Amino acid sequence: MSYRFTIPQELRRAYDAAAADWETKLDRFWRKDPTLWTNQGEEKWMGWIDIVERQQKDLAAFRSLSKEVKDTKFENVLLLGMGGSSLCPEVLSLTFGRQSGFPQLHVVDSTDPAQIKAARDRVDLKRTLMIVASKSGSTLEPNIFKQYFFEEMRQTIGAAEAGSHFLAITDPGSKMEQVARSDTFRRVFFGDPEIGGRYSALSNFGVAAAAVTGLDVARLLDEAAKAVASAKLPPAQNQALQLGLLLGVANNAGRDKLTIFTSPEIYDLGAWLEQLLAESTGKQGKGVTPVDRETIGAPEVYGHDRIFAYVKLAGTRDASQDAHVAALEAAGHPVAWIEIADRYELFGQFFAWEIATAVAGSLMGINPFNQPDVEAAKVEARQLMSEYEKAGRLPYRKPMHVEQGVEIYASDDYANQLRASGTGASLGSYLRDHLSQMHAGDYFAILAFLPMFPEYEEMLQAIRHRVRDTKRVATCLGFGPRFLHSTGQDYKGGPNSGVFLQITGDHAVDVPIPGQKYTFGVVIDAQAAGDLAVLEARGRRVMRLHLKGDPGERLKTVAAAIDQALLYR
Repeated sequence: MSYRFTIPQELRRAYDAAAADWETKLDRFWRKDPTLWTNQGEEKWMGWIDIVERQQKDLAAFRSLSKEVKDTKFENVLLLGMGGSSLCPEVLSLTFGRQSGFPQLHVVDSTDPAQIKAARDRVDLKRTLMIVASKSGSTLEPNIFKQYFFEEMRQTIGAAEAGSHFLAITDPGSKMEQVARSDTFRRVFFGDPEIGGRYSALSNFGVAAAAVTGLDVARLLDEAAKAVASAKLPPAQNQALQLGLLLGVANNAGRDKLTIFTSPEIYDLGAWLEQLLAESTGKQGKGVTPVDRETIGAPEVYGHDRIFAYVKLAGTRDASQDAHVAALEAAGHPVAWIEIADRYELFGQFFAWEIATAVAGSLMGINPFNQPDVEAAKVEARQLMSEYEKAGRLPYRKPMHVEQGVEIYASDDYANQLRASGTGASLGSYLRDHLSQMHAGDYFAILAFLPMFPEYEEMLQAIRHRVRDTKRVATCLGFGPRFLHSTGQDYKGGPNSGVFLQITGDHAVDVPIPGQKYTFGVVIDAQAAGDLAVLEARGRRVMRLHLKGDPGERLKTVAAAIDQALLYR
């Protein structure tokens, strides 16, 4: 990895002071000293700093797993997980593709019934291995994924053989371990209880997935070991530490939105970085808000709340971003330039960014290893699902306006505020009033509880870029419920600088969950309602649009209304 950064002159003094301070703090970091943060038990969550050496001692187990999977001739792997249990495997799958003689890995991390059905229809279960990945073993989504796919497997190949098509990755003693033993799973790999989900890429949650798909695990861990050695160097030569100091100093100066650019071959690294940064730093009214998959714009579309990171793969098929990033640098923005020689260096990137995030958290005065606001939306969703089990339906909420198959919802206070603007009662006018709430330093986030299908993502990406280029604000796009385990922490616990547009939809098909009264459609609807309730309770500027009928057609209606709304700045 090669690394350099540029920093505006107004941040240089603070950066130099932080670097000097860390001349003495670096040794304390490697001793897991919690006083570097808030002294509230941070040392109990730092098993990730020495995981690489421990994994290298266990290479025989990973080689055995690879051989077993190859010999069994599985064609596909469905990894059932959420957040830190699934994002690293997703990065590996989308970056490396399918390896000769090994199965193709697909990640299932949505409760949308259309997406569940698509995942089921994509594979021949007789030739598919399922990986249930859940650290705690109590997370809702992996549990109901397991219930559904295990029953599908049982009906396809019989109860006696179903367990041989399942593998679990979970912490020792978890409920999922008990389930795996009871259902005679092929294998159980353990996580480390002292490693939180978003720091677990180099634990078995990432490494076992790499082994299953035929990647060279020894080489991946060698690259991670190089990053570990580099992170122990003095500050002047310590690239991961320098990156963390840059993030922390910039954040404390108001540049609290990290915009991530990558070479196209490694684009999904940004999804993993989103969770690491947002869950680690978005709390106590502070946060590094990650901005992933925004196309590079001209310097004038960016405000002084931005910092940029460009991760480039040497020999990329598209080096055109170099000139655009250089223009941002010339315009005076802080920019971190990172270049990796090949894809296997991603394991080194995982470790370097984990170090950087922890260091930034120290400068920000927060605990980067907890996630106090993630649970709030889960609690709301569980309560709504309990109500469904009792009443057979979710609580009704009246829309404030309905137009062309799009229902608009907002809290009473926010709805009155929008109506008081006097611009009219139409989809376009309400969106205009909602978007007018954005000011310099704010960001716009689309929270889509829809299937993460390419056609919907393309339409939503177009909307976010229209907002960015017109309003000159940072923009984010997340699909629910996966963002709840990622950027959702920052949206609720970070600074109140987000303007949110939640989008939900009808379900043309629904999928039952064996052993439950509710369906996947009920689950995602409850998750969306729970997230909306918490955002509203936190005083966030949030509007919900519900799409009736065909989501694609209704998104066209929303896009046209937003285009109309943006005509008036």
